[in-house]
Amino acid sequence: MVALKRRAVITAIGAGLVGAATLAVRPRDKGAPHAEYFARASKALRAAGIATPTMVIDRDRLLANARQVMHNVDGRLPLRLVAKSLPCLPLLDLLMQTMQTRRLMVFNLPYLQQLAAQRGDVDLLLGKPLPGAAAAEFYRSFQGGQFDPVKQLQWLVDTPERLAQYRDLARTQQLEMRVSLEIDVGLHRGGVDSTQMLQQMLAILRDEPRLQWGGMMGYDAHVPKLPLASLREKALVDAKAIYRDYAGLATQALRPAGSLEGIVFNAGGSPTYRMHDGSGAANEVALGSALVKPSDFDTDLLKDLAPAAFIATPVLKAGRHFQMPRGVETLGDAARAWDVNQERVYFVYGGNWMADPVSPAGLAPSRLYGNSSNQQALLGSGAQQLQADDFVFLRPRQSESVLQQFGDIVVIEGGNIAERWPVLPAMP
Repeated sequence: MVALKRRAVITAIGAGLVGAATLAVRPRDKGAPHAEYFARASKALRAAGIATPTMVIDRDRLLANARQVMHNVDGRLPLRLVAKSLPCLPLLDLLMQTMQTRRLMVFNLPYLQQLAAQRGDVDLLLGKPLPGAAAAEFYRSFQGGQFDPVKQLQWLVDTPERLAQYRDLARTQQLEMRVSLEIDVGLHRGGVDSTQMLQQMLAILRDEPRLQWGGMMGYDAHVPKLPLASLREKALVDAKAIYRDYAGLATQALRPAGSLEGIVFNAGGSPTYRMHDGSGAANEVALGSALVKPSDFDTDLLKDLAPAAFIATPVLKAGRHFQMPRGVETLGDAARAWDVNQERVYFVYGGNWMADPVSPAGLAPSRLYGNSSNQQALLGSGAQQLQADDFVFLRPRQSESVLQQFGDIVVIEGGNIAERWPVLPAMP
C-alpha cells in the first residue's frame, strides 16, 4: 500500500514536471502595439488618405545610409549605384547627388534606353551580358542628345562568342563600342573562368579597332554567404587574386604602355563593398540594395545601416479568433490553445510579397492557413490592438522588383509625407 502511494506521488511529481516543462516551451506573447516610429508613419499615411498597399521610403534613414557608406569608403574608391536595386529615377537622382557619383550599373535594355535618354550625363556599365540583338535595338532606337554611347556606355561580355556578336554588330552598323569583360572570381555564375578563354577574348579585342576595352567586372557576392569565417577569408583572398591576375593579363595585352586611364575594374556589391579598400585590382565598387537595406542584407558588414523601405498595407478584417476552414477547425483550435500568438487573425489588403511583418510586433503568416496575394492572413495575440483600416508594416527581403509593385513610392521625412516618387517599370 505504501509502495502504491509512493508510486502515485512519483507519478504526480513526474506529471507536474512534464506540465511545467510544457509550459516553459510554449511560445510567449510576442505582441505589442506599434512603436512610436511606425505609429507616426501610420498616422501620416491615414492623413494623406492612403488606403492601399504602399511602398514607403524613409528619406532620413536613406540619406543617413548614404552618408555612412561614403564614410566607410572614405574616398578610396569611386561608387557605382545599381539601378535594378533602386528602380526609381528620383531615388537615383537623390543618391547620385548625395554620394557625388554619376556612375550607374544597369541590367536591362528598357532602363538603359530610359537613362540614356533622360539622364544624359551618367556613366553606364551593364551588369549582365545582353544578347547582341538587344544591343542592336539600343542603337536603332537611340535618338542622340547629350549621352554619348562611345564614351559613357560599357557593354558587358562574358564569352568569346558573345564578344564576337558585338564585334559583328560594330562592323555591320559601323559603331564604336566599349566592352567590359565579366570575370568569374568564385561565384561561378558565368564569365571568364580561365586564362585560355581570356586570351581568346583579348585577341578579338586586339584585332577589332571598333571594339574598345573598357575594363572588367567581377562580382563576389558569394564571399559573405559562406558558412565559416575561414572559408570567407580564403574566398576573398582567392577572388582578389583572380581579379589581379586577369586584370594584369588584359593590361599587358591591351595597354602595354601601362596607362589605365578610363579603364574600370568594377567589384563588390552591397554585401561586399566594404571588403574593397583600393589595395586590390578593383578601382570602383558597386552597391544599391544596402542603401534601403531589405532584410536579406542584415549582415555584419552592413550592421551600421538602417532599414529605410517598408510596405504599408491596411487591415481589412480584424478582431476574429483564428479559425481554420470548415472540416479542419480543430487544427485552428489546437494552434490557439498551444500558441497565444495564433489567437487572433488579421486579413490585410494584398499579401504574399517578398516581405515579413515588422510592426506591430508579433504578427506572422499562418503556416496552416497558407498565403494569399489578395487577403493575407496574419496571426497575433491581440496585443497588437489592431482595428480594421489600421496599417501593418512589412519589411521587404530585397529591393529589386519589390519596390516597383505598389505604384508611386511614398517618401516620409521627419515622420511626415514629403513627396511621391514614380518608379521605373518592373523589368527582369
